[in-house]
Amino acid sequence: MASIGSVHEKYMREALKQAEKAYALGEVPIGCVIVHEGKIIGRGYNRRNTDKNTLAHAEITAINKASKRIGDWRLEECTLYVTLEPCQMCAGAIVQARIPEAVMGCPNPKAGCAGSVLNILEHPAFNHQVNVTRGVLEEECSALLKRFFSELRVRNRREKEARRQEQETQSN
Repeated sequence: MASIGSVHEKYMREALKQAEKAYALGEVPIGCVIVHEGKIIGRGYNRRNTDKNTLAHAEITAINKASKRIGDWRLEECTLYVTLEPCQMCAGAIVQARIPEAVMGCPNPKAGCAGSVLNILEHPAFNHQVNVTRGVLEEECSALLKRFFSELRVRNRREKEARRQEQETQSN
């Protein structure tokens, strides 16, 4: 029988595959899967810029797909796996969907709402709290994000330099 840790790692690797899809689109690489009875019933990855939609977060997409698959908005027997700690919108959606368990890869110190900035998932005043497991494949999840932002900074510098050179050429 597989240990809980190895099961969490298995599904976090699936969430990382989703994050790689976002990365390939030039999106911040965040991925999510939702598991019910040992099967993935919802997958999502960040598509905010691609879809020009504030709501196109990995968790929201996965929740929508899982709800359609189950035929209910309540995902009471599911586990959500996400590569980056959810924002306030996604944490709220996880609570609203009644998901009992969330497994996270790496923290989001600037916008995380599962303990970093706020803790919406475990807030005792809400009618539903989520059991949170943190740090599953944290290094892999973090490395993907760091690589993306490092490449983005290089790309932005090159674009800025190209614009500067173009302006100089036009003014001569």
